[in-house]
Amino acid sequence: MKKFKSFFLLLTGMFAALPAFAQTSESTWFANLQSMDPTQLTLLVILGVVLGIIVLLLVLMIYLITFMSAVFKKENSEMASQPTWWDEFKIKYVTGTMKPVGGKEEKQKMLDHSYDGIVELDNHMPPWLANVFFLTIGIAVVYFMYYTVLGIGPTQLEEYEEEHRIAAIQIEEYKALAVSNIDETTVVFDETPAAIAAGQSIYSANCVACHAADGGGGVGSNLTDEFWKHGGSINDIFKVIKYGVVEKGMIPWQDQLSPEQMQQVSSFVKTLQGTTPANPKEAEGERYVPGGAAEPAKTDSLAVPVIVEAIAEVK
Repeated sequence: MKKFKSFFLLLTGMFAALPAFAQTSESTWFANLQSMDPTQLTLLVILGVVLGIIVLLLVLMIYLITFMSAVFKKENSEMASQPTWWDEFKIKYVTGTMKPVGGKEEKQKMLDHSYDGIVELDNHMPPWLANVFFLTIGIAVVYFMYYTVLGIGPTQLEEYEEEHRIAAIQIEEYKALAVSNIDETTVVFDETPAAIAAGQSIYSANCVACHAADGGGGVGSNLTDEFWKHGGSINDIFKVIKYGVVEKGMIPWQDQLSPEQMQQVSSFVKTLQGTTPANPKEAEGERYVPGGAAEPAKTDSLAVPVIVEAIAEVK
């Protein structure tokens, strides 16, 4: 029976340590399972099958030993009168000593009150339930000492702050990944003051030579009117900045500016529309109408057919 006592104490220690393991672990078995490659998963399945076969063999061995013990008891009367280790274990740790019902012993256990004729007996708690109760007390003492008295385990507030710290790191990683993935299809107009200021700084350092400081244009196009050669949406502006228009003298900036910087300068260019530059360049391209059809720019060349028609009438 000493083996059973040692086994019971080992189980008690394992259950007492479960709260610490549960609160300090940061990854689940499912996450570890997902991170495995096919070879590791195959080995894990094979290992599981082997362990299952071992457990099945152990169950069969226990069944055979029990069956053989029952056969020997029937053949040997002395062996049948002796209790087995399971009977001793069950009496000591599971059911307890069962006293016969009836007679003087039952009357001695009867309490004074009854419910609808049903009399309550003053029986002791079964050993298994008493052991569970004592085990919960032991776990509570270990838990209290570990987290409160000794302060080894993190408190709920410390766990909350740690989760916030991890979440903040994950948010920054997500933002960095999202910013690096900005292209002409995912770019958006960022109207936050910080983004516009950053875009203005980039524009002042790289774009004023061709488009003027106020966006009125020069060698480059006028950025303040509604007419655009390659489209006036935020996606079109980003695309021109990124890939350039080499035949028109617009160099590509994708090797010099990050995706975030190109989005910032594109957003700043959008803010120039509707402003009044000091010396605006003549409108070029087509009028950009959000969600509508583009309209060609009106230039002085449109008056030539009118002059020709007037001369014809005079003649």
